[in-house]
Amino acid sequence: MARHFEVQVHIRSATAVDISRMMTLEHDAATASHWSAEQYKSIFSQDPPNRLALLLEEDGVQGFLVAREIGDEWELENIAVAVSARHRGFGMEILQALVKHAREHGARALFLEVRESNFAARALYEKCNFRVAGTRKRYYQNPSEDAVIYRLNL
Repeated sequence: MARHFEVQVHIRSATAVDISRMMTLEHDAATASHWSAEQYKSIFSQDPPNRLALLLEEDGVQGFLVAREIGDEWELENIAVAVSARHRGFGMEILQALVKHAREHGARALFLEVRESNFAARALYEKCNFRVAGTRKRYYQNPSEDAVIYRLNL
């Protein structure tokens, strides 16, 4: 008889103390946006734009995301899941936490850009009901690649 186990995760707001863990995860994720320590520190400053950083924990930090509020919309700026924790539903868990937060704060939509060739991320976004809203030609560098813009109307 097969036994099924639920994923037991904890999602919490990140703090400046978590920057090194976030940078380690981001460094190991080739498709994540690679930010400087200063960019991560700016997430936790009191100056606009209003940003949200969430951590997903299961026996240590296994993933994070960063999003910013722009009027009545939220932009997903960065997301990463530890290589050892992939294919366990963690990306969906943390993305759904962002959707819930945005809805609770009156957002009308969420949007993001992703490399055209990042099929795993695109599958995740589509599974979470994001829809293609356009492209940005040669948006990414090293290598040069188009960005696919996704939008989720709330």
